[in-house]
Amino acid sequence: MNVEINPSEYKVLIVDDVISNVLLLKVLLTNEKFDTIMAENGEQALKMIEEEHPDLVLLDVMMPDMSGFEVAEKMKQNPEMADIPIIFLTALNATEDIVKGFKVGGNDFISKPFNKEELIIRVTHQISLVAAKRIINKQTEELRKTIMGRDKLYSVIAHDLRSPIGSIKMVLNMLILRLPGDLIGADLYELLTMANQTTEEVFSLLDNLLKWTKSQTGKLKVVPQEIDVVKVAEGAAEVFGMVAELKKIRIKADLPADAIPVRADVDMIKTVIRNLLSNAVKFSHEGSEVVISLRKEGEMAVVSVEDRGCGIDEENQKKLLHTGTHFSTFGTNNEEGAGLGLLLCQDFVAKNGGELWFTSKKGKGSMFSFSVPLAK
Repeated sequence: MNVEINPSEYKVLIVDDVISNVLLLKVLLTNEKFDTIMAENGEQALKMIEEEHPDLVLLDVMMPDMSGFEVAEKMKQNPEMADIPIIFLTALNATEDIVKGFKVGGNDFISKPFNKEELIIRVTHQISLVAAKRIINKQTEELRKTIMGRDKLYSVIAHDLRSPIGSIKMVLNMLILRLPGDLIGADLYELLTMANQTTEEVFSLLDNLLKWTKSQTGKLKVVPQEIDVVKVAEGAAEVFGMVAELKKIRIKADLPADAIPVRADVDMIKTVIRNLLSNAVKFSHEGSEVVISLRKEGEMAVVSVEDRGCGIDEENQKKLLHTGTHFSTFGTNNEEGAGLGLLLCQDFVAKNGGELWFTSKKGKGSMFSFSVPLAK
C-alpha cells in the first residue's frame, strides 16, 4: 500500500543521552516537517511516551541506568505502548546486538554516525507503515459497523416476517390437505398449490436468514447434549413427507432400528436435516424418491440425504459451500433457492464438530452427507 504522508501530523520521540545527537536528529527531522519531542534517558522516555503518545521512537541503545533494549522491553510489556515502532540508534554492528534488538521489539536500526538520507528514508518508511495501519484500522472499523448494521437489519426483517408467514403457511397447508382438486377445480387447486409452495420457500428463507445472522454475530449458542440422531432423522422425514406429497415425491427413511446417540445441539441438527431434505425435494422430479440414511463411521455418525433429481454440473459444484461465491438455482417446479441453506448447514455442522460434503452428477441426482460425533 503506497501511502502519502504529511510529516507534520506525526510525532517522533528522540531518545539519546548525548544532547548533541538529540539536537542533530531534531534539526534533520524538523527540516522534513516532522513534529519532534526529546528525552535524555530511559525513564524520561517512558514517561513521555505515556503522556505524548508518539508515532515513532528513535531510541539510543547505549544509555546509562537503562539501555535502549530495556526501554523497548518495557514498552512491549505495556499495551498502550506495544504498537509504537522503534528505530534503534547504535554504533553496535555485531550480529548478536542486531538480533537482540529485533527480539526486544525493534523495527529497524540506524547506525552512528548518522547519514541524513538513510535517516530520513528509514523514518519515513516507519511512519508510512503507521499511516497505512491507521487507514486499515479505520476501514476495518467502518466495515465492522456496516456488517453489524446489515446483520441487525437481516435479523429484524427475518424475525418480524417469520411469524406471519408461518401462520399463512399453516393455513395453506390445511387448505391443500382438506380441499381436493375436484372440489374446487383444477385451476384454483393449482394456484393454491403454487401459493403454498411459495410460502414454504419464503418461510424457509426467513428461518435460515434469522439463524445465519444469529450464528454469524455470535448470538446463537451451541448447546450440545446427548440425542438419538435416528429419532431426529425420523421426525424430520415424517414432517417433510407431507411437503413432499405435494410433488408426489416419497421420502424413504432408511434408518437403523437401534438408537445412535450423538453429542450435538439438537436444534442445529434438525435445521441441517430439514435443509437437506428441503433441497432434495426441491430438486427431485415428480414421482421420484428421496432417501435419508444413517450409519456409523468410526467415532462419527453420518447422515445422508440422496435424491434422483437434476443434479449439479461440475462448474456449479465448485461454487457450493463457499461463502465468497453466490450460487442459486431453480428446482424442478421452478422453486428458487437462495444458496443460504447449505452455508447454514455447513456452519452448524462445523459448530458441532462434524463435516458436510456432497457428491452429484448432472441429470442423475445428488447425495449430501454430514458427520456428527458419537456420544461417548
